[in-house]
Amino acid sequence: MKDWSTHTALVVEDSAVQRTHMVSMLRSLGFGLVLEAWNGEDALEVLDQHLRSSGRQGVQLVLTDLDMPRMDGIELIRHLNERKQTDSLIVMSARDPRLLEIVENMDADNTGLNLLGTLLKPVMMDDLNVLLRRVGQVRQSPAAVLERPDLRLEDLEQALAASQFVPVFQPKISMSSGLIKGLEALARWEHPEQGLLAPWHFISCIEGTPLMAGFTLSIVQQSLARLVEWQRIGLTSMKVSINLSADILAERGFIDKLDELVESYGISPELVIWEITETMVMNNLAQALANVARLRLKGYGLAMDDYGIGYSSIQQLSRCPFTELKIDRMFVDGASQRPNRRVILESAIEMGQRLGVTTVAEGVEKLSDWALLRELGCELAQGYLIARPMPAGEIASWIKGNRARLRKLSLPATALR
Repeated sequence: MKDWSTHTALVVEDSAVQRTHMVSMLRSLGFGLVLEAWNGEDALEVLDQHLRSSGRQGVQLVLTDLDMPRMDGIELIRHLNERKQTDSLIVMSARDPRLLEIVENMDADNTGLNLLGTLLKPVMMDDLNVLLRRVGQVRQSPAAVLERPDLRLEDLEQALAASQFVPVFQPKISMSSGLIKGLEALARWEHPEQGLLAPWHFISCIEGTPLMAGFTLSIVQQSLARLVEWQRIGLTSMKVSINLSADILAERGFIDKLDELVESYGISPELVIWEITETMVMNNLAQALANVARLRLKGYGLAMDDYGIGYSSIQQLSRCPFTELKIDRMFVDGASQRPNRRVILESAIEMGQRLGVTTVAEGVEKLSDWALLRELGCELAQGYLIARPMPAGEIASWIKGNRARLRKLSLPATALR
């Protein structure tokens, strides 16, 4: 368990009962200091007093309600963002869950807002712990990456030449059996000075450049080599999922290069799944559709990544030969508590079932969401509840060490309780 003794938190809540509840939970977790405020204005005064008394710039964590008198949570978030007075933020509400969706969309568009997540009240300890596990995780929006003054194309060229881009792998688990069914390859940059960097540090700078072809081939080649190694130790039915960019999908000759690479490793195409987002298909539509069809004809699996419920998603799903439907984490996370997310999740799973494609839930972090997904008939799941992305060399030992836990997860909901 993380040591919170050096962390200061601020609870902003106009209900004395709810505020006492939140303060009690944070203290039981071991937070060194827990401050209280009853609305946004009071919170800013408390922060200023804390600054004067401690000499610190702010606090490590703010938990704020949305609906408060005089200064509501939305306005407080704006002030916190401008003042840079908190490292992390959690937003709570007992109102319409769609209000919390708005806050999460604000976070996606705001590079200065370090939102761990949102919670429906009354807040449960397990849900709070899920969000607190995200403290310290580096997150950056694409807009922030594009503004990085220290990232040059020459740096990326040198990194590619030095084989610094590597795949890590996140397991995809059968919800009915607990068995591992495949792995998604996720690119990382082994930076010689900054350590292991996530895709948002570099992908947007590679896309649209001549480097994308070489980058993709490198990740594919490394993933296929690992797949061969797993087959040698008995994991013969293991599948690997690899993301394709819009540039690659629209290039006529690149599909042949991918197929030749797979063939050179002696791997059956049915063990390779190419992940494609709906927006990729919309780019250079005719050629993209042709390449998608060619990949399917060759026997590869095709996953529609980050599936939503909009018209374009349904249109692409109906006209492309996808074999997997990956449901975006924004519809999965918290669906067990939020009726609006559950409706969309239910529709996506039903859509996949009717079309005869495998449904995969992304971003599964809570046991309650796992139970709901099982109830709705989702087939596969991936997310931190199951495993974080890991180096290829750890996969075999992870499978051995987690068999019992995953088998327990696959039991009926009554047994899980």
